Amino acid sequence: METKEAKKNEKLKENTGNIDRMFAVGAHYGYSKSRRHPSVSPYIFGVKNWVEIINLEKTDNLLTDALEFVKKLGSENKKILFIGSKNEAKNIIKEIAESINMPYVTNRWIGGTLTNFSEIKKRINRMEDLSSKSEKGELADKYTKKEQVMFDREIERLKNNFYGIRSLTEAPSALFIVDTKKEDTAVREAQQLNFPIIGLVNSDTNIIGIDYPIVANDATRASIKFFVNEIAEAYKKGMKEGVKK
Repeated sequence: METKEAKKNEKLKENTGNIDRMFAVGAHYGYSKSRRHPSVSPYIFGVKNWVEIINLEKTDNLLTDALEFVKKLGSENKKILFIGSKNEAKNIIKEIAESINMPYVTNRWIGGTLTNFSEIKKRINRMEDLSSKSEKGELADKYTKKEQVMFDREIERLKNNFYGIRSLTEAPSALFIVDTKKEDTAVREAQQLNFPIIGLVNSDTNIIGIDYPIVANDATRASIKFFVNEIAEAYKKGMKEGVKK
């Protein structure tokens, strides 16, 4: 039988491994001290070459809490809306969210996506209806070339805004956001509706009001990919546990 001491050592080894992996992707790099938001002060280890260094031991604790929450959502088959419109995050968010069949937003947040979801759903239905008719050739049969061009532009605009959330039949159970400071409109809507927020945030971000902040480098692809992957893997584990029940 495994002793408590052995379990403790195993957990310590696991935590050390996580910290090493975060360090390898540069998760410890914050911004300059002048940009620091006071709410993240407890998570700053020090300063090196004018750049603040994030305490990855504390980040690991924050990540653990976030992953437990995500795993629970996965076990209950709940939807998480993935959000990340900055250039470094777009492709990563799209690829990983699609890999677990989760909705995502990688372009400008459309106001009312959460607070006026019924109207947003109408726009999604319009997108799917026009796309279907276009693919079947129905638009070409009924409309002039000029009118078809107008429809094509509308379809492109709708897809740009809503394609990533087409699978949403109702509001999501939580949001995972890369850089909550940049995605402040989405944050405000989620907070207005009391939707839980998991946020990958850097040293310049106010983490008050973010339910599960993960204080780490949110500005480079390697770091972003690491944390988005961690969220996706936790969700998959939760799904497997849910199936076993």
